[in-house]
Amino acid sequence: MQQTLNTTLLIIGGGPGGYVAAIRAGQLGISTILVEGQALGGTCLNIGCIPSKALIHVAEQFQQTRHHSQGSALGINVSAPTLDIGKSVEWKDGIVDRLTTGVAALLRKHKVQVIQGWARVIDGKTVEIEGAGTRIQCEHLLLASGSKSVNLPMLPLGGPIISSTEALAPKALPKRLIVVGGGYIGLELGIAYRKLGAEVSVVEAQERILPAYDAELTQPVLESVKQLGIKLYLKHSVEGFDAATHTLQVRDPNGDSLQLETDQVLVAVGRKPNTQGWNLEALNLDMNGSAIRIDQRCQTSMRNVWAIGDLAGEPMLAHRAMAQGEMVAELIAGQHREFNPTAIAAVCFTDPELVVVGKTPDESKAAGLDCIVSSFPFAANGRAMTLESKNGFVRVVARRDNHLIVGWQAVGVGVSELSTAFGQSLEMGARLEDIAGTIHAHPTLGEAVQEAALRALGHALHL
Repeated sequence: MQQTLNTTLLIIGGGPGGYVAAIRAGQLGISTILVEGQALGGTCLNIGCIPSKALIHVAEQFQQTRHHSQGSALGINVSAPTLDIGKSVEWKDGIVDRLTTGVAALLRKHKVQVIQGWARVIDGKTVEIEGAGTRIQCEHLLLASGSKSVNLPMLPLGGPIISSTEALAPKALPKRLIVVGGGYIGLELGIAYRKLGAEVSVVEAQERILPAYDAELTQPVLESVKQLGIKLYLKHSVEGFDAATHTLQVRDPNGDSLQLETDQVLVAVGRKPNTQGWNLEALNLDMNGSAIRIDQRCQTSMRNVWAIGDLAGEPMLAHRAMAQGEMVAELIAGQHREFNPTAIAAVCFTDPELVVVGKTPDESKAAGLDCIVSSFPFAANGRAMTLESKNGFVRVVARRDNHLIVGWQAVGVGVSELSTAFGQSLEMGARLEDIAGTIHAHPTLGEAVQEAALRALGHALHL
């Protein structure tokens, strides 16, 4: 016998966007049901942002210890370390478990009903839970199904061909790994595996790694990749994999075929909105390519049907999804909101790290803005020296006429933590004088932010 539940808000997907929307809705007293087919926290908490940062940390610690075993400039000497990858994965899983358990507790606290199962859309007010004999009627339907890895037809997943999901839970480390895709996912994992001891090669169809970022910003990452001994096959296209000989077939820029021997191939060529397998087409929503088209309030073309996060296209960032989810809950509660951020930070956890917030020099030029562009190198920053990390810089982009800051970029150790300051300065409409006139603590990496602004004004103090 079929059970019918009624609710004000029904959310499909328990990732960062969906669960934040549910928590906020609960806080606002909105009757809410959240449906999730896998673990709460979605890709980000379970097989994405969090586990990848954990693995990157393990790799960094292992590499540092190995470095000290060869005699370091710091005077620290240890015997050669060994790695128990099973223990490392167990530690990573522990972090994931604590976070997902925490999400479940928050949802309970705010009286959100969580249903474990796969949703199938019937119409804009009705969803069925597959195989559970449950139908849910709602006033508002929030779609937050996230995204999934793009697969390559010539490299079907299975056996030695893996996605980031398998790469984040290795049972053993391969001796040789080829990463297909030189974007942020491929490089974050490729660098981590190299530091863990694997021989790593990266195959990228474009002429440089991290093609979504500008060449000046990615140069320190390129130097680091070469220093680590990662082989790069740029402007190379993949043709297939021969399981018998364990070779990846690629074509070089001249059209010649190469056979690259490897134990595993990690396919990391991007992500796409997760629109298949839950009868989304029944709603006949307006699409924007492979994503759902939304307005400034995350409304779709159907009244009271909302879409957030990766399902609504680029930028596919967990923090964007969270902000959208919070807003939708407040809109349903009758508040007046629009999703109109000045900028959303994008962070790449390579070695060194990259941050882009707002407009780059090229983007400001394309927008017809006359801008001052100024950089301050970490080589002139005392804190960076004490961290043995002098590579990289902070760069500011500001309008020449009124000194309004329109963008920040940084590359260097730990610069992901500067993204908050960058985002705040743009949201608050800061000018170069505001940043230059704010006393920054010494010694910190953040001093490079102040110095970049000072330099743009023509009087950097430490350069």
